[in-house]
Amino acid sequence: MSMHQHAKMNIQGKAGKLEALYQRGEAGKPAVVVCHPHPLYGGTMRNKVVYWIARSFEDMGYTVLRFNFRGVEQSEGTWDEGQGESDDVVSTLDWLAQEHPESPLWLAGFSFGTYAGLLAAHRDKRVYRMFAIAPAVNIWSFDFMCDETRPLTVISGTDDEIVPFEKVQTWMKTMPSHVTFISVDGAGHFFPAHMTTMMELLKKDVMSSISP
Repeated sequence: MSMHQHAKMNIQGKAGKLEALYQRGEAGKPAVVVCHPHPLYGGTMRNKVVYWIARSFEDMGYTVLRFNFRGVEQSEGTWDEGQGESDDVVSTLDWLAQEHPESPLWLAGFSFGTYAGLLAAHRDKRVYRMFAIAPAVNIWSFDFMCDETRPLTVISGTDDEIVPFEKVQTWMKTMPSHVTFISVDGAGHFFPAHMTTMMELLKKDVMSSISP
């Protein structure tokens, strides 16, 4: 039997219920919210990159929650330019904190999901560690992260056709020196031929840390 048995559920958000997939991990290990790409361009919690990011954390025994932003599939509400979507993230963090009070809260996002996720984490200090996969820095302003002191890992492909790698490099120059930057040579935005490499790098980064 696969260890990846996802429970379907609804979480109450400010704009209504949020459709979610949840897998309970080992007690005491981090609980991770994973945020999907842009809702207006087909982004959902079932996006392949989001699935494999979640799978990476699940493989390590972590609790993982994927969810659909407001207005996506069965989630209630309507698109809110990223602001309401960051509220959705906070709602999922509230749920995880209640269900797993013993676990550090982590957050991971892909593309637009990095913006909504990091925006939520910026004002929610319960989040201990963050992961930004292909952050859409050419579309959204991440200036609010410039004084961030918590652990953050950024992963980007050098051949990203949607978010130019040079834009991510420029953004990284504005970030605190403790932020980890990992490039995936030759990878596009959706890591079509580099998914395994991205997952291995993500896992290696997590396992190299001695912090929870």
